Amino acid sequence: MNILLTSVGRRTYMVEYFKEALKGQGKVYVSNSVKTYTMEHADGFLVSPLIYDSNYIDVLIQYCKENEIAAIVPLFDIDIPVLARNRELFGQAGVKLIVASTEVADKCNDKWLTYCGLKDMGLAQPETFISREEAKVQLAQNNIQFPLILKPRWGCGSIGIMEACNEKEMDVLYQKLYKEIFDSYLKYESNADQANCIVIQQKIDGQEYGLDVFNDLNGCLATVVAKKKIAMRAGETDVAEIVAREPFMGVATILSEKLHHVGNLDVDVFLTPDNRIFVLEMNARFGGQYPFSHLAGVNFPKQIVKWLRGEGNDSSLLNAEVGVRSCKDLLPVRLN
Repeated sequence: MNILLTSVGRRTYMVEYFKEALKGQGKVYVSNSVKTYTMEHADGFLVSPLIYDSNYIDVLIQYCKENEIAAIVPLFDIDIPVLARNRELFGQAGVKLIVASTEVADKCNDKWLTYCGLKDMGLAQPETFISREEAKVQLAQNNIQFPLILKPRWGCGSIGIMEACNEKEMDVLYQKLYKEIFDSYLKYESNADQANCIVIQQKIDGQEYGLDVFNDLNGCLATVVAKKKIAMRAGETDVAEIVAREPFMGVATILSEKLHHVGNLDVDVFLTPDNRIFVLEMNARFGGQYPFSHLAGVNFPKQIVKWLRGEGNDSSLLNAEVGVRSCKDLLPVRLN
């Protein structure tokens, strides 16, 4: 069984995790729009067109056929809705997509749809606006207060996230962020609604946690892993500790059952001093915080391989050891 990891970027660890899961009974291929060091660790790689290129899907399908690839696991937010919309084409080529539905992908990528969807589920949300004018009205009525967080409606990681402490600052940062969006690849999705491509959110005070809400290939909950975020770097978790999942199971179960996603759902939540859980963002993929789960004993790649082979849940792969603290490291390398 051969597996393709798309938009692999610098995630060398994901290549190694899937290689170990296959144990020589299959190969791990990767794709990315530019050559990276990670690609040299795979059994084969494709320098693909950009995700929004008209040939992107055709090139991927052809690569899958040439290399007898059975399944694709995307590792980048923007990749997911593009793949999901072409699920039937991949199916005709005999390729299984470990990808959420188009509806779920859009709900995760679009911060406004995230807010509306989570609110419909009855989950606590920071007050959120896509109209700067409406945010100012609510400020004037003392329904919200500074500081406020500005971020791209369609974005990922910490790209473009800004904090405004007063109205003048909000106006300046809004214009700055708008320019940044359309000077970057975020412009592709933001073109869908240029007038409302920035969300404004009330800042939540509390401790941030990350959740891996892991569903099987039928969209049923397999396990939940909870992590306390100790340190952050450029929007990604740098140091984290596995904690008991029980306080978060209610939220995680609702997300699993309502979204019915496939594979991992990377979720950011805040626990406030009065023990309220606010769900901030979701990514329907292996997120940057997954390695902390893996280092604590879970093995989602191996479980995915078992599912693809028609096997059931393996409890030994789904339980993390509470109290394990891990960190990421930087390793300079020279490209071949």
